[in-house]
Amino acid sequence: MNIEPRYTRRGSLTRFGGLLATLLGAGGLEAVGAEGRGTGLAAVASGAVRCVLTPEMTEGPYYIAGEKARRDITEGRPGVALQLRLSVVNASTCAPIKGATVDIWHADASGVYSGFGAGASSRTFMRGIQPTDAHGLALFETVYPGWYQGRTVHIHVKVHLGGNVVHTGQLFFPDPLTDVVYERSPYNQRPNRTTRNANDSIFVNGGSRSMLTLTKNGTGYVGAITMGVQR
Repeated sequence: MNIEPRYTRRGSLTRFGGLLATLLGAGGLEAVGAEGRGTGLAAVASGAVRCVLTPEMTEGPYYIAGEKARRDITEGRPGVALQLRLSVVNASTCAPIKGATVDIWHADASGVYSGFGAGASSRTFMRGIQPTDAHGLALFETVYPGWYQGRTVHIHVKVHLGGNVVHTGQLFFPDPLTDVVYERSPYNQRPNRTTRNANDSIFVNGGSRSMLTLTKNGTGYVGAITMGVQR
């Protein structure tokens, strides 16, 4: 069943010229104001253009460069299906960026990263890259991530443009929804999750502005977010 995710996330953070941009709701981004008020940073400053932006966050210890270009990154590993709809826009104009490369990696349902620890035998599961289309959209098929000690549930992301990394961040999930998902197999085989959003050392530094908007899709979910980057 195909559905359109609801873009309802509020709040944003940006470092561009020390400006604070306003995060909009439905539609993910919006250009407002009278015709002729301009574009670029001046328009952002004046409020004529409003963009969806996400804060920079640590890359973490589990990044592996040169991941595979592919939409389905599960490699048959179990978990609740999660389709990611990750949009990239120009932070100064809100225009979608075609041809950016979105790079993601996260733990599997058991909380394991490929290439490390119990996942050392593979360097590829739950990792992949996708280019953005004409609408600035990159799609991934994965599973709802598992938890591991000391961290709340999250997905790592990088955005590459013209050979440069223009955004490094982490994407988060509402704890009430995670609680529901974790009642299902195989997540329910690992009870006693202790780190939630409120006591995660990364989330407390801006994670509320990097929350995925999640919508039910059959037995799984669609997670969407829009990321503003500086060209």
